[in-house]
Amino acid sequence: MVTIDLNADLGEGFGRWTLTDDEALLAVVTSANVACGFHAGDPSTIRRVCELAAERGVRIGAQVSYRDLAGFGRRPMEVPRRELADEIAYQLGALDLFARAAGTAVAYLKPHGALYNRVVHDQEQAGAVVDALLAYRRADGRGLPVLGLPGSALLAAALAAGLPVVAEAFADRAYTAQGTLVPRTEPGAVLHDPDQVVARAVRMARDGEVVAADGSLVPVRAGSLCVHGDTPGAAALALRVREALTAAGVGVEAFG
Repeated sequence: MVTIDLNADLGEGFGRWTLTDDEALLAVVTSANVACGFHAGDPSTIRRVCELAAERGVRIGAQVSYRDLAGFGRRPMEVPRRELADEIAYQLGALDLFARAAGTAVAYLKPHGALYNRVVHDQEQAGAVVDALLAYRRADGRGLPVLGLPGSALLAAALAAGLPVVAEAFADRAYTAQGTLVPRTEPGAVLHDPDQVVARAVRMARDGEVVAADGSLVPVRAGSLCVHGDTPGAAALALRVREALTAAGVGVEAFG
């Protein structure tokens, strides 16, 4: 049976302001990308999401970002490699504390927003992410898996450093003919039609392909499928995606 992981971004609130329906999403996804405080997420939010994820058997991933609360981590930034590595390691450490307190552990890392897009092609900043990961080791001594775009500089750098990698696809984002994501600044970058998102999710998971914005067919081989948690009705959409995958004979389970 073909299987795929289903991930979503969680804990993307701050103080009294909430964005994601964490409880509903945790009933659907197999992996939770938890905001670590730099683009969203405060200590109490991080703790609560870790506790809920542990209760539901959902794996916790560190969604690390530029230090950009005001811009939700979606503004490009020029950060020196050493400084960026320190900031990513700092975020990892914060999430690690709350995950362990909840009786679980950080299982992987995924960059967020502008950092995610930057490390698709920027080897220096991709290297900063890997530097942070090499400074962090799980209890079993192994490095954390990295979740990222297929063909990215990040996944190449992680592989070169001996770290596990997991290729990711996006059910609700438009793709370029080169297999990268259409920038959010362009019209149609985020897909809002639930039927279209569900159909694309099944096609990517089962057939390993997606139709790009220009109509061309792009191969997509992914071990994890993302449904964004900050879109309206995200939990209901994620449930529809999961049910459609199951109906199409695709198993939904956390990546190995």
